[in-house]
Amino acid sequence: MTADLKTASVLAFERKIDPSDALFFSGQWDDRDNLEAWPAIAVREKAVRGTISNRLNAKEQDPAKLDSKIESPNPQIIDVATLPSTVDTLMTRFTLRVLGGAGTPSACNNVGYQRKLLETVKGYVSGAGFGVLAQRYAHNLANGRFLWRNRVGAEQVEVHVRHIKNGAAASTWVFDGLALSLRNFDAGADVQSALNELANCIAQGLAGEQHTLLEVVAFVRIGAGQEVFPSQELILERVKGEKSKTLYQINGVAGIHSQKLGNALRTIDTWYPAEEGDDLGPIAVEPYGSVTTQGKAYRQPRQKADFYSLLDNWILKDKVPSETDQHFVMATLIRGGVFGDAG
Repeated sequence: MTADLKTASVLAFERKIDPSDALFFSGQWDDRDNLEAWPAIAVREKAVRGTISNRLNAKEQDPAKLDSKIESPNPQIIDVATLPSTVDTLMTRFTLRVLGGAGTPSACNNVGYQRKLLETVKGYVSGAGFGVLAQRYAHNLANGRFLWRNRVGAEQVEVHVRHIKNGAAASTWVFDGLALSLRNFDAGADVQSALNELANCIAQGLAGEQHTLLEVVAFVRIGAGQEVFPSQELILERVKGEKSKTLYQINGVAGIHSQKLGNALRTIDTWYPAEEGDDLGPIAVEPYGSVTTQGKAYRQPRQKADFYSLLDNWILKDKVPSETDQHFVMATLIRGGVFGDAG
C-alpha cells in the first residue's frame, strides 16, 4: 500500500476508440463494388393516425369512456427512413480512429497519483498487452454489432474494414457479419486469421506503435423499400403538435450517432458478476456495468466489482485485480471519462 496516496480530485481520460458518425446509403447487393454510385438515404416526415394502446387505469376501463377515447383522433407526425422500392441493400459507412496513450490521463492534479497510475498501466501493457481488448473490438466490427436494429432479420450482412494509410487502403478485411455471434467472441478457423490481423492493427494503435485509421463499410440486405433505422434524436422539451419522433441526419443524410457506434464497439464486458439465470452476453463497458434497457447496474460497489473500487484497490492499495478485472479497468480508461474524487 502506498502511504498517503489519494485519488486525484481532477482525473480525466480521453476516449481512444473514436468513431465518426455513420451515414446511410442505398443500392443493390450485387453492386457492392461500386460504392460511390450509391445515393444517400434521406429522412422524411410521415403523418399517421395513432390508436389507443396504452395500459388503462381502472377509471378508464369503462366501455363508454374507452369508446370515446378510441373515437378521438390521435394524429402524429414522425420521421422515417426507408430504402427506395427499387433496391434491397443498406450501406452504412463510418471511420474509426484508434489512438495511443491508453491509460494516460488528459488531466490529473496529483503528481504522485499520476506516477503510480502510469506505472500500473505500464505493468498491464507489458503483461497482458492490448491483445484481448483489441480482439473483442475487432469482433464487434466484424459482426456488425454497430448496425443495431438494422442487423435484426437481415438476409445477409457483409462488413468491409480498411486500414487507411496516406489516404489509401493499406489492408482490407471482409467479414460475413451473420457468421459471427453477438453473444460471445468465438470465431471459426476460417475467419480467425483475418480477425487476428484486424485486432493486431487495433492493438498497435492503442499502444501508439502506428497511426490507426479504419474505414468501416457494412452492407445489409434487408429487402426493397424496407425501413432502416438511424439514431433517434433526444428532444428534451417537445411542444404539443410537433413531431413525436425525430431521426438523426447529417446534411440531409440519415445516420447513426458516433456515441451509439462507440457503445456497440465497447460491448465487450463478459466479466461482470452475473446472478444465476442471467444470460445477457456481453454488455457495454461502463463504470457500474449499466444496462439502461433493463434499468440495472451489473457492477455494484457493494460487490467491489465497479470500476472505482477496482481502480482504487489497484492504485491506492496495491491489490492487483484478477486478469479479467484488469481488462475491464483498462477498457474503461480506453472508453474515457471524468473519474476524479470530488470528496
